[in-house]
Amino acid sequence: MSLTSEQVRAARMLLRWEQKDLADASGVSLASIKRLETLRGELAAHGRTIEAIAQALEKAGVEIIPENGGGAGVRLAKRQRRSR
Repeated sequence: MSLTSEQVRAARMLLRWEQKDLADASGVSLASIKRLETLRGELAAHGRTIEAIAQALEKAGVEIIPENGGGAGVRLAKRQRRSR
């Protein structure tokens, strides 16, 4: 999975999360989150670190949009309505 620092920061803003919230949710150290977010472009980290961050964001309700000709991004996932 490809994930950029810009996507991570944008996802945190959508969730109103601080860096510490993402660190807690992903199991990635706060120092690593801070370091990764300062570098532009794709995250320079091990695959398992990127996967842990992506899974934490997705579990919290963020959809990660890959580069598809229109640019990579993030959005809040559409919540499923409950049947009545």
